[in-house]
Formats: sequence, structure tokens, C-alpha cells
Amino acid sequence: MLFRRRGTIIAEGLKITGSVAAEGMVQVNGQIDGDVHCTSLFISPKASIHGGVEAERVVVNGRVEGPIRGSEVVLKSRAHVVGDIQHQRLAIEPGAYFEGRSVQTSPSNVRKAPEKLTTRLRKEMAFKATREPVDASVA
Repeated sequence: MLFRRRGTIIAEGLKITGSVAAEGMVQVNGQIDGDVHCTSLFISPKASIHGGVEAERVVVNGRVEGPIRGSEVVLKSRAHVVGDIQHQRLAIEPGAYFEGRSVQTSPSNVRKAPEKLTTRLRKEMAFKATREPVDASVA
């Protein structure tokens, strides 16, 4: 019998500690303590992710505590996001909670080499901090 793989489902009640990487769509109904890298990600209302998220399309209807990077990011009405979002397109429905910065990026900046997302974002922020002008009168 031929099966067509439609995606990966992290079931409600399942807790994963560590990073998750998958090709295709991932639907999270449980909890992930770590980074998630995939093509398309759907986070259900009872789900939570404590870590960075990177996917071409991200739909959040649950909880994310960490940075999100994607071409298209949608925060549904039950979303609770604490972290920065880097995106090409961002939609926030009424009722969604978002605490962080929203940064619109060019298409080439969305997907990069598979490095741990939180590490890569920290490096980018440190690099930007070293390039900012320093006021000599404060020192």
C-alpha cells in the first residue's frame, strides 16, 4: 500500500525536550522545549514551544516563547507569543498576544544555514551592537 506523507504531528500530552527538525509540515499539539526547524509549522491552541522557530510558513494559535523566523507568520486569535519575529509577511488577528519586536526582512535573510536559531539570532544581535556608534563622552 502506498502512503503519502502529509506531515508530522506532535500529539497533545507529548513533551519533547530538544530540537526538532523535519521536512514538510509539522503540527504541534503538545509541548516542545527546544528549537523547531521545518517547512511549515502549525501550533494548536493547547500547544507550547519554548525555543526558536524557523519555517517558511508559521501559524501560531498556541504559545511560543522564543524568536520566530519565517516568510509568512500568522498569529491567530488564541496566539501568545513572547519573542521577536523576523518575517516577510506578518498577520495578527484580534485577540492575539504579542510581546517582542517585529522585523520585516528581505527574502534572502529568512532561511540560512541550519545553525541553532537562538544561537544565530544572538550572534546577529551581538554583531549589530558592536557596529553601533559609541558616545565617547559617556565613558
